[in-house]
Order: sequence, then C-alpha cells, then structure tokens
Amino acid sequence: EEERDQKAVLGRIFNRIDADGGGTLSFDELVQGAYKEPEFQRWLRVMDIDSRDLEQLFAIVDEDGNGEIEPGEFIEAMYRMRTADSRTAMKFVKHIVSRIDKQQKDLNGKFEKIVDVEPDTAVSNEIQELNDKLDEVLDVLRDTGSYSGIHEL
Repeated sequence: EEERDQKAVLGRIFNRIDADGGGTLSFDELVQGAYKEPEFQRWLRVMDIDSRDLEQLFAIVDEDGNGEIEPGEFIEAMYRMRTADSRTAMKFVKHIVSRIDKQQKDLNGKFEKIVDVEPDTAVSNEIQELNDKLDEVLDVLRDTGSYSGIHEL
C-alpha cells in the first residue's frame, strides 16, 4: 500500500511539472519543476539530488533515450531511486562512467584514424598516450567493481 501511495504522489508530481500538458516531460520541464514544485523538491532532497544533478537524473529516468520522460518512466525510476537510497548515488556514478566509456570509445576510434594518417608525429604520440591513460582509468574502475553492472541501468 505504501508503494501504491508513493507512486500516486509521483503521478501527481508528474502532472504538475508537465507544464505544457503534453503527457511527457522535457528536460526544461523537469528543471522548472525542480525549482517550482515543492513536493518534487522534497523528493529530490531526500535522494540528495540538487540542480547540478538534474541533467544526469533526466538521462537516467529517460530510460528509452527519446529525450522525453513518459509518466511510467518517471514514476518507476523515481520510486526505485527513492526506495533504494544507498543505490541512488551509485546509479549516478554508473551512468556517468557509462557515458565516459562511450565517449572514450568514440575518441579511441578518432585517435586511431589520426594515428593511422600521421603515425610518426608528436601529436599522434600524445593522442596515443592520452588514449592509453583513458583505458587505464576504465580498467581501474572495472577492477574495483565501480564499473560492474554498468549496462544494467
């Protein structure tokens, strides 16, 4: 019953911050809701989420990645994050590391193209060193377990 009540509250919050009444939340609506909707502010405070975290929150809650949050996504994700307090920070970390990993892979591909075109230049050597350092950081994250389960988000 508590779960049902909390999800009903989240449904009301969603409807109040859906400024245009379109049935989905844009990033701007989420941000405005965080500033204007007291009940949403309380939820965010409980989860230790502040204005600097809203972009990450949006990306995590927008599970299908379509740039808008549907009511079901909002209600389920916010409920899970609030009831799993100790895991909320880990979700943020995993999401950030996942983004870093993707960006690193994209850069790696670009670096390889540059190194292939200019294999003996100082720039390509610096690029290769940077790429190796990024690989080392991700290896450390994987080895410490901070990275495990990252694709389960």
